[in-house]
Amino acid sequence: MTDYVDRHGLSVAAPLADLIERKVLLGVTPDAFWSGYAAMLRDLMPVNAALLAKREELQSQIDAWHLARKGREIDAEDYRAFLTEIGYLEPEPAPFEISVENVDAEIASIAGPQLVVPVMNARFALNAANARWGSLYDALYGTDAIPGAPEGKGFDAARGAKVIAWARAHLDKVAPLAGGSWANVEAMVPTGETVLITTGGLETGLADPAQFAGTTAGGGIMLRKNGLLIEVVVDRTSPIGKNDPAGISDVRLESAVTAIQDCEDSVAAVDAEDKCVVYDNWLGLMDGTLRDSFEKGGAVMTRRLNPDVIYTDPNGQKVTHPGRAVLLVRNVGHLMTTDAVMIDGKETPEGMLDAAVTVAAAMHDLARNDRKNSRAGSIYVVKPKMHGPEEVAFADRLYGRVEQLLGLPAHTVKLGVMDEERRTSANLAACIKAVKHRCVFINTGFLDRTGDEIHTSMQGGAVIPKTEMQDAVWLDAYEAGNVDTGLACGFAGQAQIGKGMWAKPDMMAEMLEVKIGHPKAGANTAWVPSPTAATLHATHYHQVNVAALQQQFKTREKASKEALLTLPLMHGRNLSDDEVTHELDNACQSILGYVVRWVDQGVGCSKVPDINDVSLMEDRATLRISSQYLANWMLHGVCSGDEIDASLRRMAPKVDAQNADDPAYIPMAPGFDGIAFKAARDLIFKGMAQPSGYTEPLLHAARRAAKARAGQYRDGR
Repeated sequence: MTDYVDRHGLSVAAPLADLIERKVLLGVTPDAFWSGYAAMLRDLMPVNAALLAKREELQSQIDAWHLARKGREIDAEDYRAFLTEIGYLEPEPAPFEISVENVDAEIASIAGPQLVVPVMNARFALNAANARWGSLYDALYGTDAIPGAPEGKGFDAARGAKVIAWARAHLDKVAPLAGGSWANVEAMVPTGETVLITTGGLETGLADPAQFAGTTAGGGIMLRKNGLLIEVVVDRTSPIGKNDPAGISDVRLESAVTAIQDCEDSVAAVDAEDKCVVYDNWLGLMDGTLRDSFEKGGAVMTRRLNPDVIYTDPNGQKVTHPGRAVLLVRNVGHLMTTDAVMIDGKETPEGMLDAAVTVAAAMHDLARNDRKNSRAGSIYVVKPKMHGPEEVAFADRLYGRVEQLLGLPAHTVKLGVMDEERRTSANLAACIKAVKHRCVFINTGFLDRTGDEIHTSMQGGAVIPKTEMQDAVWLDAYEAGNVDTGLACGFAGQAQIGKGMWAKPDMMAEMLEVKIGHPKAGANTAWVPSPTAATLHATHYHQVNVAALQQQFKTREKASKEALLTLPLMHGRNLSDDEVTHELDNACQSILGYVVRWVDQGVGCSKVPDINDVSLMEDRATLRISSQYLANWMLHGVCSGDEIDASLRRMAPKVDAQNADDPAYIPMAPGFDGIAFKAARDLIFKGMAQPSGYTEPLLHAARRAAKARAGQYRDGR
C-alpha cells in the first residue's frame, strides 16, 4: 500500500515526493513546485480530457460513415471530403519554416544512428548514452555481419582476419587513399595538416586531405566523413595491433550520436514505485551520477558514463569531443493517468507528471560545467501518440507551463513530434507549425502508425494480412511524405527527420543490406536496438551524404495525400483456411510472448522469439498491431472468436517452451487462467473498445494485478 502526502491539495505518493524534493528540484523550492504543479493540473486537465474526447468523437463518426456504406467501394474523393467535414483533415498551412534556437549539432546537422532504450533499466540506459563510440572490429566479429561465427573458446584468428579485411575495405570506400589500399597500410605519420601513409612500400596520403581530423594518443588518427568521426586506433601492445604492420588495433566509429531514453513504450511503469525508478535513472544521466554494477566472468563491474574523447587537430590544438550520445527523453502521451499523483481522489495525467519531472531533472545538466548532455543549453523531449495539430499545440502549451513552473527561459524545452498516428501524418505540416519554435525532431513509426491505421478503419472492412502491410499503398506515401514535409518546414540543418526501428537485433547482415535505405530516403537519423547495431548502421551514414540528398529532395514531387489515406483492405479477397490459421498463430504467439513478460515480470521491451524462434524486438507498438489486426479479422468474419481462442491455446505452450530457461517465468499452459494469458486474450477480444487501439489500459491493469499477487505471495498470504 502506497503512502501519500498532501502537497497543495494534491495527494502525492510519498516516495515520489521524497525523490522530487530531495534530489530532482534545482533552483526551485518544493513549495513553489507543488503549488505551480497543482495549478497547472487544474488548468490543463480539462483541456487534456477534451482532446481525448475529440479522438473518440472522430472515431465514432468514422465508424458510422463506414457502417452506412457497408459493402460499397470507398470513393476516395467522398472519403476525403468527409474527413475534412468532420475536422479530421485540416487545411494545409501556408508555407513556413521552423524557428528553433540553441539546438546541438548532433540534432541539427549531424546525420547518424539513434538508439532507443528503456530508461527504467540502468545498464541499458548507460549503454545507450555510451554508444556514441563503438568498435567496428567488435561489432563485426560478434555478429552475423560477417558470415559464420567464431570457432573455439579463444580468439578465432581466421575470423579476425575477415573482420580486419571488412573494416579496411570500408575505409577504402569512405576515406580512400590517394594510392594503394588501407589493407596494406604499414605506417601513419601525421605531418602538420595532413597524414603521410605508407602502403605497399609507397608513401601516399588521403585522397581527400580534408578528411584528416587529427591524431590521438598512441599514434592513431582521426578521420571525418559526412560529419562523423572515425578513429583508426594504434596500439602495438594489443593482441591485434602487435601483429599489424602499422600497429592498427581497431577502427572506432562515432555511432549513436543521439539516443532516446524512453519512459513510454519500452517500459512497464505502472505505479509510483516504477515511476521513481524511471525518474531517478533519468536524473542520474543528467547529473552524471548514474551507475550500474553487475557480475561478469566472476568479477563485479561497474558501468558509468564515458568521459569525453580527446584528440589533437591538424593545427596542434587539443579538441574535446563528446564521448556520449546527446540524450532525448521520451515522455508518455496524453492518454494515460497515474495514481502517483492524485487530485480530488482521481488519477492525474501521467504525461504531465513526466513533463514536470523529466524537465526538472534535466536542469541538472544545464547547471553542469563539463560532460554536458546539451552544450547548447536545451532540454530534448520526445512526445509520442499525439493525434493532430490541436494535441501538438497542447503539448507546446504544456511544456511552456513547465518552463514557467521551473523558471526556465521560453523554448528551453525542444520537442520531438512522433509522426505515428494517422491524424498526425495526414496533417503533419499543421502539427509542426503548432510547435514550430520547439520542434527539432519528427520520425515515422511504422508500427504504431499501422496499429492506428487498422483501428481508425476498423469498420471499413477486413485489413490485408499483416505480412503484406509493408507493401500497402499508404505506407510509401507516409514514409516519403514525412521527409517531404520536414524538408518543406525547414528541417534541413535544423532538426532531425527520423525513421523507425530495426526489429531484428541478431540479424546484422540483413540490417547492413536493408537499413541503408533510411539515409537514402533522406532521413538524417534512424532507430537501432543496440550499441552494436548503432556502430554498424553508422557505416551507412559514411556512404550516404544525407544533407546533399535532402537538398535534392526539396524539389521532388510531393507524396500523395490520396495514397496516404488509402485503406489497406482486402476488398472481398478470400484466404484459405491454412493462410488464416498461419496468420492467427503468428499473431497470437507474438501477443503472448510479449504480454507474458510485460505482465508477470515488468519487461517493457525485449527480444521475443517469434513463431519461427527468430528473436524480434517487441514493444507495445508491435502489440498494438497484432491485437488490432485480430480484432479486425474477428469483426469481419475472417476468423471466429473460437478460432482465436484455439490459436491462443496452441501458442501458449510454445511460448512457455521458449521461456523454459527463465527461472522467473510463470507458464501459461495448461491452465490458461493466469493474469497474463487473460490480458493477452482481452487485448484481442476487447480491442475495438480500446482508445485508439492502445494496449496500455489493459496492460497496466494486468501488471498492477500481477504486482499485487506477487506482494501477497511475499507476505505469505
